[in-house]
Amino acid sequence: MASEKLTKERIVSFTYRGGWDVRWDSRVTGLGVRIFPSGKKSFVYSYRAGGRKRLLTLGAFGTLTLDKAREHATKEAAGVLDGRDPVEERRQARRGETLDDLLSHYIDHMKAHGRKSWEPTERRLKRHLPRHLLNRKVSEVTRPEIANLHLEIGKRAPIDANRTLENLRAMFNLAKTWGMLDEMAPNPAERITRYKETARKRFVQPHELPNLARAIDQDSNLYRRAFFWLLLLTGARRGELQNAKWDHIGWDSGRLVLPETKAGEEQFIPLSQAALGILQALPRLEGNPYVFPGDGRRAKEPQPIKNLSAPWAEICKRAKLKDLRIHDLRRTVGSYMSQNGVDLNVIKEGLRHSSISTTLTYARLGEDPARAAMEEHGQRIFSLTGRVRELR
Repeated sequence: MASEKLTKERIVSFTYRGGWDVRWDSRVTGLGVRIFPSGKKSFVYSYRAGGRKRLLTLGAFGTLTLDKAREHATKEAAGVLDGRDPVEERRQARRGETLDDLLSHYIDHMKAHGRKSWEPTERRLKRHLPRHLLNRKVSEVTRPEIANLHLEIGKRAPIDANRTLENLRAMFNLAKTWGMLDEMAPNPAERITRYKETARKRFVQPHELPNLARAIDQDSNLYRRAFFWLLLLTGARRGELQNAKWDHIGWDSGRLVLPETKAGEEQFIPLSQAALGILQALPRLEGNPYVFPGDGRRAKEPQPIKNLSAPWAEICKRAKLKDLRIHDLRRTVGSYMSQNGVDLNVIKEGLRHSSISTTLTYARLGEDPARAAMEEHGQRIFSLTGRVRELR
């Protein structure tokens, strides 16, 4: 492999050339700096142990200096001559790590790969994983323990239990990749029967809307009132509005730009005159860029509005509405647009669905085919029996 004398200046100037991009040092055999597509650079040490080629990551460039990387590589080279295998030793050490350690690695992995769902995933796992299980070594966690955990969560929240099981399955698979679990060991989160899931169909019925509107208007917080109204008017996802900033609003175009979305690309929410009117009436909180600012008195940086579940529960209680969740407002928008005869493709674009199948599900919510068929049957019976006047 070609090598050159590495210097700090040269490493800074290196750009990714594609594929497995490593620049090797001519001073210390086996030492190289790996360049990733993201531009990140890490020092690596290549060696052979037991006839197998190994690659040990020493540390990130910037955190580790070139001189220190050369020292580490020289030290590891001496150990290899004595019969040691640094990569295997590191794997053995990792197998002593706990489930709590694995959880931290997993969340970092999600962040590094741009997974926007890392925050709710972290909240879910920390909420459901008991401390005694988090303190166990990864290699000691058993399938019966995971199955029992899934069962216990499912008594309260079956959907959440399934999501937790999916996360744990992914975590233990990655534990094998990271050397925290033997590659031949069974995944303790596999072969566990999931709870049956049915698509949620709840949305705000027309006769429920007046009570809901009054209950929202009775909320003591101006920003919360506006937030819930915007959800009902736009069909936005809760997180999309929470992260909305004033400079994301296109007042002339009537759009709210979403820089970071579920699909990973820029999208926008169409804003009606009613929605724009609510936004224009909102006062801007000095020093906070968010349209719906949080309390932020204890936060070091400006925060968006949070802790909406409890206020929403109070709103539903005042409106005497049962089993209505915040996300059901998005479903309400889709179903009402469908009932008003809006083309499904227009609804798909307005709600930013990645698949028309999701839009079709929303559209069916406003339909009652059985009642429509019975209505037609009733009209026919009354017509045939000469009772059209009574029908009218």
